[in-house]
Amino acid sequence: MSDQARGEARLTDAERTKAGSRYLRGTIAEGFKDRITGGISESDNYLLKFHGMYQQDDRDLRNERMRQKLEPAYGFMIRVRIPGGVVSTGQWLLLDRLGREYGGDTMRLTTRQTVQLHGLVKWDVRSVVRALHGELLTSIAACGDVNRNIICTPNPHLSPVHQEVHQTVLALDRHLLPGTTAYHEIWIDDQKVADSRGEDRKDEEPLYGPTYMPRKFKIAVAVPPSNDVDVFAHDLGLIAIVDQGKLDGFNVVVGGGMGATYGEPETYPQLGSEIGFCRPGEAVDVAEKVLGIQRDFGDRTNRKHARLKYTIDDRGMIWFVEELAKRRGKRLERPRAFEFTSSGDRLGWVEGSHGTWHFTLFIENGRIRDWDDYRLMTALRKVAEAHRGDFRLTPNQNLIIANVAVSEKPAIQAIVDEFSLATGPRHSALRRSAMACVALPTCGLAMAEAERYLPRLLDKIEVLMEEVGLRDEEITIRMSGCPNGCSRPYVAEIAFTGKAPGHYNLYLGAAFNGTRLNRLYRENIAEEEILSVLKPMFGRFARERLDGERFGEFVIRAGYVRAVASGRDFHRDDHLANAHDAASQLQVAEASSEASKEKDSDHAAE
Repeated sequence: MSDQARGEARLTDAERTKAGSRYLRGTIAEGFKDRITGGISESDNYLLKFHGMYQQDDRDLRNERMRQKLEPAYGFMIRVRIPGGVVSTGQWLLLDRLGREYGGDTMRLTTRQTVQLHGLVKWDVRSVVRALHGELLTSIAACGDVNRNIICTPNPHLSPVHQEVHQTVLALDRHLLPGTTAYHEIWIDDQKVADSRGEDRKDEEPLYGPTYMPRKFKIAVAVPPSNDVDVFAHDLGLIAIVDQGKLDGFNVVVGGGMGATYGEPETYPQLGSEIGFCRPGEAVDVAEKVLGIQRDFGDRTNRKHARLKYTIDDRGMIWFVEELAKRRGKRLERPRAFEFTSSGDRLGWVEGSHGTWHFTLFIENGRIRDWDDYRLMTALRKVAEAHRGDFRLTPNQNLIIANVAVSEKPAIQAIVDEFSLATGPRHSALRRSAMACVALPTCGLAMAEAERYLPRLLDKIEVLMEEVGLRDEEITIRMSGCPNGCSRPYVAEIAFTGKAPGHYNLYLGAAFNGTRLNRLYRENIAEEEILSVLKPMFGRFARERLDGERFGEFVIRAGYVRAVASGRDFHRDDHLANAHDAASQLQVAEASSEASKEKDSDHAAE
């Protein structure tokens, strides 16, 4: 067998599917016309991701349907591509209507600044896509082995710099879109797209090639001092450098990513590394060249090892920097100084640079729906009907009512007050800094609950914190139903990843501003142990914290975990030593504290 044949034999099924897909067509069109089943084939489901859609099934019903010898309760998720998270009020009203009519009376804001609709039946998918198209929205490349939705610090109206950064994001999005006409052919036109001569246009992918990327590719753009995008957690990050109120350029970060697999030490979360600085006009070229390196050298034989972080770790950062310089014809400049002070959203009213106002509203886990005691979906529909500005979706799953004129502000505030959108137990300090992925019942990868469970767990964690006087303390807490990390858990001060139903791995010690990974502290623990572990930690934190010290810093200084040097520490066994060391230190500290209290009590009695 030739070397080429051996290489082709080692390719994953996904690579062979892409190669034979006729630029992402497969038999998707035929599959959606098949009335015998509510689902589609496995290969078409893989290609469907490039169109921004996933076939899922309701896992709450799976076992019962199997018992009745019925096929799974298939449903489809559509993810909209919204670069930078900007939607008009008309687009919001459409998404609201689609969510109510097709998505089970709900929709969800995601960590990638976009909207997902879940539970669509097969026969409605084309109608939904065409409705999106009518409001200039699309789902193309929102999923799949391509550049995904680009996220950035969400409000371009805060300053001229934010506006310029947003324009860079739009330019990146346009340049990195796939060139295939399959999306329009299948969902919009029902026929091949014609060229200027009226002939069927021949597809080509000058940027991606016929097999696209080895895996998904994610870009984030941050404007310091806010790291609300978790810029180091992406394949490519751009950090805006501002000099005297003007955008000077971007520091370039490469090699981040959150995904990992339990029991496979060759997989791990990783924070990206700064490799240089580019001018604003060079950002698109830099992104294209970074993407091209990963396209050409990424691992196409093992999808779990196919992200840019592994390509860099396998070949070395020096190799990557040299390859980038060769492709660009010049080197990047030296990185510039900057500082991140936060990773969350500033809630409430903020005045922008042109006299308009912007109201950032906390949305718990990004879920938009009406509850009996909290009619959020209805309230936002009323805002959209009255609002002459637009909406901004944040990477923290929150929503900005943006571009509010001074004259319009009282009307918006009246709706906020009428529906209690900014008050009540749903808006506690701990919840404002928490996120969860969707997980069960729709995600096929979820091993445990996340979105449906985290609020109940936070109820109990808040009790522990209030007992020691930490009621208003902000600690980033994130939960994911599996180790793939869609909620970016590995950059949270406290994180949970699902291990089995009702059981989670507990991680501690990330930096509050997203610049350090956390580390595994306990494996496969249920709620009772989670609370018993956290309770004494909160007690020590309340008594022993230094001035201005965050919880993520404290657990390292107190010896609960060691600081993570790189993502490859993720699977190291020394987390067990961390746990035992911390437990011993905790026992000594608690005993010392109790003795001190008794001594103080004796002195008081005297």
